[in-house]
Amino acid sequence: MYMENNTLLLVLTLIPGIGPAKIKAITEHLHGRLTDVLHTDVTDLMQVSGIGEILARQIYNFLHHSVTRQAAEKSAEEQISGLHRLKATTVTILDPNYPGLLREIYDPPPCLFVRGTLPPADSPGIAVVGTRQASLYGRQSTALLCKELVNYGISINSGMAYGIDMSAHATALEHGGNTVAVLASGVDTIYTDPKGKLWPKIVEHGAIISEEWLGSELSPGKFPKRNRIISGMSSGTVVIESDLKGGSLITAATALEQNREVFAVPGSIFSRTSRGTNKLIQQGLAKPVMNGEDIITELGTRFIKSYSAKKDRQKSTPLTSYTAQEQTILLSMGTEPIHIDALVSMTCIDVSSLLVHLFELEEKTAIVQQPGQLFQKKVFNL
Repeated sequence: MYMENNTLLLVLTLIPGIGPAKIKAITEHLHGRLTDVLHTDVTDLMQVSGIGEILARQIYNFLHHSVTRQAAEKSAEEQISGLHRLKATTVTILDPNYPGLLREIYDPPPCLFVRGTLPPADSPGIAVVGTRQASLYGRQSTALLCKELVNYGISINSGMAYGIDMSAHATALEHGGNTVAVLASGVDTIYTDPKGKLWPKIVEHGAIISEEWLGSELSPGKFPKRNRIISGMSSGTVVIESDLKGGSLITAATALEQNREVFAVPGSIFSRTSRGTNKLIQQGLAKPVMNGEDIITELGTRFIKSYSAKKDRQKSTPLTSYTAQEQTILLSMGTEPIHIDALVSMTCIDVSSLLVHLFELEEKTAIVQQPGQLFQKKVFNL
């Protein structure tokens, strides 16, 4: 009847009526000696916090009914074999490399399925979340904050959804940082990036994780479960853009329940995608932030220490990295979008040549084009 901890934890998750909180309570009651549960009777199980007689009998009967237990054990072993085929691993709540902050929440996942490498258990992480319908302002804000945070040595945690989440992961990778994507499906189904434009890089420079088994189908109830992991493994959650309803506000609420800090980027009072973030600030539920240092300062000495060690990396791209014509164009642009006709007038560069230079600047991610032949400088790259 011997089972390894990984297999046994997976078996426990298959018992009806038992969830992450009760499994955590069992592991604490047994002081980490999980295999003792196989030799624990109903009376002993009733001593576990939150487990009454009915559930104690259900657990005991499940583990001591040979057919039921063996079927669950077979399912667990098939899950582990499938993970091996994906070059993925299982990290359990009993493992030293399990995220330290996540272990502290009320209902931590008993098992995390991991593709890639998790950051060290005690390393700082920040959750960055927001709307799927991200505006240019939202994407720029995400890029600014995430660039600064990874330069402080902080991992960026998010949900790999379209919009703000994807921007957060991409910016972390672009600037040599670490990022963790938490899925609401199994790690075999990268539903937002089926062509693999981003997720292989996340696996190489971070991790894709989930508590859902391989082959799990998406359902609405899995997203709040996913969100508690994003906020739970992070010291703070930053909401970049959100309307009055949305998954990122659920993540913020979960972070508050977990006694974690919540931050929000203020936005225009005329923007639907800023109504939620502005309301969080208005209600005193989130601290307004405009740069990475606002977050670092609020979170205290551990992050400030990390900031000091990494500050030499926080240098903007020098203007001398661009050609003379590109420098002229960039110096002619303010922070607001500018029409190409105005740029022709200000730079004295003919329109055909100007279009070529603008294309090169877009390739260098120094500017972005907006509808109506408008161009805007990405000031955080200069």
